[in-house]
Amino acid sequence: MGIKTIARRGFLIGSVAIVGGAAFGYWQYRKALPNPLEGGEGVALTEYIRITDEGITIIAPRAEMGQGIMTTLAALVAEELDISLNDATVIHGPASKAYYNTAVLAEGVPFAATDEGWLAETMRGAVDIPARLLGMQLTGGSSSVPDAYEKMRRAGAAARFALIEVAAEQLGVDATDLSTENGAVIAPDGSALPYTKLAAQAASVPLPEDPPLKPRSEWRILGKSQPRIDMVTKCTGTAEYSGDVTLPNMLYATIRMNPALGAMMNGFDASEARTMRGVQDVIEMKDGGVAVIANNTWRAMRAAATITFDWAEAPYPADTAGHMAAVEASFTNDNRDSQFRNDGDVSSEATVEAEYRVPYLAHAPMEPLTAVAWLRDGELDIWAGNQAPTQAQVEAATLTGIDRDAIRVHTPVMGGGFGRRAEMDFIKQAVEIAQATEGRPVKLTWTREEDMTHDAYRPPAIGRFRGSIENGAPRLFDLSIAAPSVAESQVGRLGIPIMGPDVTLVQGAWDQPWRIPNYRVTGYRTPALAPISSWRSVGNSYNGFFHESALDELAHEAGRDPLEMRLAIIDHDPSRKVLEAVAEASNWGGALPDGHGRGVAFTLSFGVPTAQVIEVADTPDGIRLINTHAAVDVGVALDPANIEAQVQGGMIYGLSAAIMGEITFQGGRVQQTNFHEYDALRLYQCPPISVAVLENGDKIRGIGEPGTPPAAPALANAIFATTGKRIRELPMNKYIDFV
Repeated sequence: MGIKTIARRGFLIGSVAIVGGAAFGYWQYRKALPNPLEGGEGVALTEYIRITDEGITIIAPRAEMGQGIMTTLAALVAEELDISLNDATVIHGPASKAYYNTAVLAEGVPFAATDEGWLAETMRGAVDIPARLLGMQLTGGSSSVPDAYEKMRRAGAAARFALIEVAAEQLGVDATDLSTENGAVIAPDGSALPYTKLAAQAASVPLPEDPPLKPRSEWRILGKSQPRIDMVTKCTGTAEYSGDVTLPNMLYATIRMNPALGAMMNGFDASEARTMRGVQDVIEMKDGGVAVIANNTWRAMRAAATITFDWAEAPYPADTAGHMAAVEASFTNDNRDSQFRNDGDVSSEATVEAEYRVPYLAHAPMEPLTAVAWLRDGELDIWAGNQAPTQAQVEAATLTGIDRDAIRVHTPVMGGGFGRRAEMDFIKQAVEIAQATEGRPVKLTWTREEDMTHDAYRPPAIGRFRGSIENGAPRLFDLSIAAPSVAESQVGRLGIPIMGPDVTLVQGAWDQPWRIPNYRVTGYRTPALAPISSWRSVGNSYNGFFHESALDELAHEAGRDPLEMRLAIIDHDPSRKVLEAVAEASNWGGALPDGHGRGVAFTLSFGVPTAQVIEVADTPDGIRLINTHAAVDVGVALDPANIEAQVQGGMIYGLSAAIMGEITFQGGRVQQTNFHEYDALRLYQCPPISVAVLENGDKIRGIGEPGTPPAAPALANAIFATTGKRIRELPMNKYIDFV
């Protein structure tokens, strides 16, 4: 590792040392965090387990957005506690620093996932200091399972230890003579003492910090596919989303904000709206725009449509061409943000040069943004589908001046998030409206149009590639990437400046396990444009397209099979095995009908090697997707069926964006207003998707995002193999028809 590389990474290590040492002191880092369940109903054996006379509740404190995380997290506790998932109630639980997420910060450490050297591992461990001190309870970055894997198992094992100790005392036997099964301690004579009868006394037993965990050979739940605990309520329409929350004497609101994102409002005329049936009030919002409050949502939305506005101009280029020109202009030394990979000498002449482009993308979850807020007697309750409940507390406390301990954030299940519900805008608006309706709860619901046109988008990006071949293998691989900084935009909205380079700008490019002698990846930070944020797989989503398209072009230049060439240069055994697995599943190299072709792509994102093969057919009406195959390696597969579902969903999300996803600007405004202009793949367009789940990696990994990055390049490479047409700009339907 070069001195310059160490220096660039030094800012992170220095920051951790300052936050964890001089500024706060090690004692504060080690100080036990309060158990948020204490003082409530029943007995809180740990922050993840509450037991009452009626039964056991498991806290799964990550947002359930359809990815099945509540089931998997509950299974971690249930396995060690020796109960079945059917024997427990599973809830998200309160907002609390006790549920802080270390793994999501570890993803931002500027070391490749395959780097297990001393410095890399030390940095990953060190981020627990700021994670614990910040106490941010966050769902994102495919971090839920890696973060919880030992924490929640230890919670179940510690609670089981305490229950056994109490039973041993009551029975007058040695604890080693007791076992547990189905929520009870089993005595030597076979009699059962239910946990519910032991819990009160167990609360006084000191818990071990590092209780022994079951070996995998004894797992009954983990490692096996489980029925989703939320399946019945979602299939029967009885699951409670934010929009289903109903409270006494409730008011309803909707919002209208400046379509020039981030700009203020010069004035408005709501005279007609104020006279309409059911309208209670029209209030001006602090950040520009207005809220209409009425006695039902429909009346609020109808009234909002009658308001006329004088909007301020956008602080960014008026049209899409201007945005892309700004990205293009940022390939300068002044804008250079990072160069985490710079192997060999890339100054030699290239034989392949290409430029790739991707547009802004919306998150577009199916459930529109909705939040309920109730301010009364110096206390505040918030109900909102969100990915960061402790941050919601912070924002609400800042707005109202109320102490965080008097703010309760309730997190219902939600209809998709993909990063959008980590944003605080709609929650802050609900709290601000609740200040105007103090004493009465208010439900804020955005229209679909407001949602689509006021997102914090996936950024536009450009990748410029130079490469060459020697003896049939890549000799030169030089990729430059320019895009606005997601971290600067997203974290900046929380009032937190970022130090040093934005790792997300180049993730999925510099950290790939390819053995290429002259290999450089450079990131260029485009000055801020429209608001952007984390979109499923973040920088991997566009860098996977850039990197794997470029590798395919090199394979074509070499005259080699693209999958065979990748196998020849892969430098990571688990990654090699996912490529081999997807080759076998897709019958790579086997005969295909006329007009058919296959494409392959590989991306290592969030530590998960993921390979995909897509088969397409060139029909008279356009390209049809025929078959799709994926292989992933998560280290430990806790729930194979759910992993398969997440990979399938990630692929469809990525393919939808690749084929037709695009947010454009005209006159400073987003042009796409609803799903008729921002479509997704329909059922008839989706091919069969096979998923192979491997376990060769040495660490457990999350799977919510890794299925997305390889989808676009695998499809682009399949189209090239079929038609000879190389698509270097997304969405693809600008250049080719699909059926």
